[in-house]
Amino acid sequence: MALIDQFGRHVNYVRISVTDRCDFRCVYCMAEEMTFLPKKSVLTLEEIERISTAFVELGVTKIRLTGGEPLIRKNVLSLFERIGALPYLKELVTTTNGSQLPTMAQGLKDAGLKRINISLDSLNPTRFKELTRFGNLDQVLEGIDAARAADFNQIKLNAVIIKGRNDDEILDLVEFAKEKQIDICFIEEMPLGVITEHNRGESLCSSDEVRSIIETGYELIPDTYKTGGPTKYFKLKGSESRVGFISPHSNNFCGDCNRVRVTVEGRLLLCLGNEHSVDLKTPMRDGCTDEELKQIIIESMKIKPKNHEFDVHDEPQILRFMNTTGG
Repeated sequence: MALIDQFGRHVNYVRISVTDRCDFRCVYCMAEEMTFLPKKSVLTLEEIERISTAFVELGVTKIRLTGGEPLIRKNVLSLFERIGALPYLKELVTTTNGSQLPTMAQGLKDAGLKRINISLDSLNPTRFKELTRFGNLDQVLEGIDAARAADFNQIKLNAVIIKGRNDDEILDLVEFAKEKQIDICFIEEMPLGVITEHNRGESLCSSDEVRSIIETGYELIPDTYKTGGPTKYFKLKGSESRVGFISPHSNNFCGDCNRVRVTVEGRLLLCLGNEHSVDLKTPMRDGCTDEELKQIIIESMKIKPKNHEFDVHDEPQILRFMNTTGG
């Protein structure tokens, strides 16, 4: 069985938010004061496993567990273990802020995690604290080293560059990745949720701008490397590291979208930049069978939109923050 949308795109990648909570409050991701969901509104670990199983039986080969910060959810390692053991799942991956990796990296590798993305927007401790509001840079750097010691198939840093805030660190971040022999990806800020901390239209640093800065110090060679997501990779000449770009504004990648997301509340979100979604939690809690659950997922493909339309110069049309989205 396969999930095919109305535009002929094959969905084989699902991102699932396991919690809306996070120990950071990154300025581009959350408001400083957040109201989190009550426990009863959040999918249980068993429900997340059931949804994951349904997707794998429908041909999905890659699952990313995200948050919020996924690693702060109680007993989440057991979820990684159970999903990692699903037949026919080729890749279980995660995105994390790195704060829990000093103690959890090896456990994640043992649970079957193949690749890991770690957010890192600054190498300056003071600025890191300003951007994350609560983060400790030393703890994250320790987590990166713990992930390297655990020997994942790939470790990738994710950096969101904000003009006037951390755009002067682009070359430093590339050099850090090179020294650690890991990859780095620069992501254009996405206008999800209402924030007051900065003006997204004025602070957007496009992938082309970031690339131009990088090429003042390094030679980038186009690469065909793919991980099943939207990242466009380049080889860093003279290094094992790659540099990637995710460009939802400047280089819309919707044409070959192979992804859907499951929010922490159990809504199957058909597009990051639209509100097209289907409720999976209510049918499960009402007693639907596994076959009925899979049929709901199959039918949802009919409303997967062709593309998103982000505009950082207007108020965001999408009011949800990334922490609930499975992003």
